Amino acid sequence: MATVMQGGGVPPHAKNLLGHPRGLFMLFFVEMWERFSYYGMRAILVLYLTKHFLLAEQPAYAIYGAYTSLVYITPIIGGYLADRYLGARKAVLAGGIFITLGHLVLALVEGPQGVQGATLSGFYFGLALIIVGTGFLKGNISVLVGKLYRRDDIRRDGAFSIFYMGINTGAFVGPIVIGILGETVGWGWGFGAAGIGMALGLIVYVLFTRELHGAGEPPSAQALASRPVAGLSIEWLIYLGAIVAIFGAWQLVDAQGLVAALLAVAAVVTVGYILYTAVARLPREERDRVFAALFLAALSPLFWALFEQTGSSLTVYTDQQVDRTLLGWAVPASVFQSVNPFFIITLAPVFGWLWVTLAKRGWEPSAPVKFGIGLVLVGAGFFALILGAPAQGLTPAIVIILLYLLHSAGELCFSPIGLSSMTRLSVANMTGLMMGTWFLATAGGNFLAGIIAQATGGEGAGPAQVLEVYGRIGWFAMGIGVVVLIVAPFVTRLMHLDTLGQPDHALAGQDTLAEPIATGIQTRDEQKPGL
Repeated sequence: MATVMQGGGVPPHAKNLLGHPRGLFMLFFVEMWERFSYYGMRAILVLYLTKHFLLAEQPAYAIYGAYTSLVYITPIIGGYLADRYLGARKAVLAGGIFITLGHLVLALVEGPQGVQGATLSGFYFGLALIIVGTGFLKGNISVLVGKLYRRDDIRRDGAFSIFYMGINTGAFVGPIVIGILGETVGWGWGFGAAGIGMALGLIVYVLFTRELHGAGEPPSAQALASRPVAGLSIEWLIYLGAIVAIFGAWQLVDAQGLVAALLAVAAVVTVGYILYTAVARLPREERDRVFAALFLAALSPLFWALFEQTGSSLTVYTDQQVDRTLLGWAVPASVFQSVNPFFIITLAPVFGWLWVTLAKRGWEPSAPVKFGIGLVLVGAGFFALILGAPAQGLTPAIVIILLYLLHSAGELCFSPIGLSSMTRLSVANMTGLMMGTWFLATAGGNFLAGIIAQATGGEGAGPAQVLEVYGRIGWFAMGIGVVVLIVAPFVTRLMHLDTLGQPDHALAGQDTLAEPIATGIQTRDEQKPGL
């Protein structure tokens, strides 16, 4: 099998498609189906809890926040296990299997309306399977995209924009198919369609793994196959540990306080470990790049706390306060969650072309500048809703569509750039961990989104309270965005873009890494050539 080149990127003889390695488009389709299942299920999650299990809005928002934050915590562990043992390729496969099973459980546990008990507990178990599966898949599939390119390849941001378009193709189709099936035919039909979507992604991945050209292989096949406990290999011990973790996640889905504590502990341990490694073991330029990456990751919770109102409070607002009638048909509220990915699909090629064109001329905005713009736009989206909502009566659907347009433009300045920056700025041995840190920050944002959503709901709450909360968070996001634009030149200097293409030997041959199991970081000789 061909392997990725020293310094990153597929070998020169690998076939390209539209100027990019064909492996990019294989990963595009896998992520498309995974996002089909995730966003389609997310579109009906709060509606299912409030309309089928008859939960009040606030506890439904709490479950939503706990679930979506746990989905983004687990990539830290999945990233570490891939870096140290499994490799990203095996991790993605394992994650896809767990996710498929989770959606199928959700499809099978639907009981009579209003009946909770064992049925609701079974629903939580299905969510737990998805949580653990996403931990293996989500961060590592982005790592695989990054490993197809050299660190200084000007196609990288464009590649992540294309990959992000795959994410949003699935996110566009999912709420339409799953939302209509779930809200009009039966909730189980919607969840079943999500499981079928993830199964299709698995099939694509297995059939076309060869297009990765060795990217994401286990760092040491011999170590992975060793049998340290009861004759079981390390690989199978990892899979058994994942099954145990499913039962832990099962208990956490309905425990918002415990999730908050877990987020805090995970943040302190992960960021502390990265900072220690950067200060104690990395040369100045690589250390500065890690600092820049952590700065960008620190902005992620604010962005996602606002953006993720989409699946919680904005869905309920759309269901209750928006005129959804089209040609005499009341469009299901969940279908409106396809508006954002529609704009991503249509705008992503434009943004991808724009970044590459500006980069060739030396005019491309830095990642911190793009982040600042993204925060301003996501805050502005809520003001579009506030200004467009009438004092009485239903809000026109066009106002919600305008909000999603502004949020989508902000997302394209934020999320694909963040994915690219985590792989670009980290040293090769820490790529999975840094990507996991990005998703940990996203987890924090999703948890905060649940808290914000709870502030909009509650007994006696009306649309005025919802809009008041949106106004406060909109102003705050735009203010932080302006601050980021001001400090962007300093953060950009920390990225040392002029030397980014040099070979990465930052952690190679250091005596402090003689015990890689204790430190959690592989030596250069133990891993495949990567980023």
